[in-house]
Amino acid sequence: MRLEFSEATLIALLLCTARIFAWTMVSPPFATSGLPKAIKPVLSVGLALAMTPTAATHVPAADVAALADSVFTNVVIGAALGFGTRLIFAAVEAAGSLIDLFGGFSLSFALDPLSQNNTSVFGRFYALLATTLIFASQAHLLIVAGFLRTFQTLPLDGALSFSALSKNLLPSVTSMFIAALQIAGPLIVVLFIADIAMGLLNRIAPQLNVFSLSFPLKILLTLGLVGFGFTLLPRTVDGLASQSVQFISEVTG
Repeated sequence: MRLEFSEATLIALLLCTARIFAWTMVSPPFATSGLPKAIKPVLSVGLALAMTPTAATHVPAADVAALADSVFTNVVIGAALGFGTRLIFAAVEAAGSLIDLFGGFSLSFALDPLSQNNTSVFGRFYALLATTLIFASQAHLLIVAGFLRTFQTLPLDGALSFSALSKNLLPSVTSMFIAALQIAGPLIVVLFIADIAMGLLNRIAPQLNVFSLSFPLKILLTLGLVGFGFTLLPRTVDGLASQSVQFISEVTG
């Protein structure tokens, strides 16, 4: 039994794999060291095989220079779209970092074995929870489908518009900060009011040693409000997934 592939099919498979692999290296929920290293190449080749029939209609010439340029271009496209997606979902981790800062947990920075960086408690916890919710709500299918649609809107022989990318990255950064404040805002307000109340109580009754009581009180408030806020995270993750797909569609036209 012999399998014969045309030259255009092999070139399309190579370029699709390059774009998808660059995307999985940056974009959530695949850009984590918790995912085995062998999974990303296998996933990239598997998705590339599915997109090859569609993408094979637009392939560059079978020339070394043209192929090298196309591989580099598709790697840049995949990395840029993955970075935009990661930037949008960074709002959840940023919200956790704000909670750590105002809740007093920022003193307990530790090594995160997944990202190999120092991170705060709730910052990493929110990031893990967001990754779990992406898979649990099947939002990863929406993200992957939105990215694979770029092979129709931005063919393999096309080029990424950096003006469109820069035009959409700035609103994404703004949306990230706004979403982080919306997620952590209510808890920050409650903790700020608690600090004011403890300060007033310290002026009224200094013999109570309010400073020693403030730490367990803020920990109790933080844990209680974070547990209550978990009910709102699934809707937030779904909204971020839709926003990431919209970002990809606007960048690729």
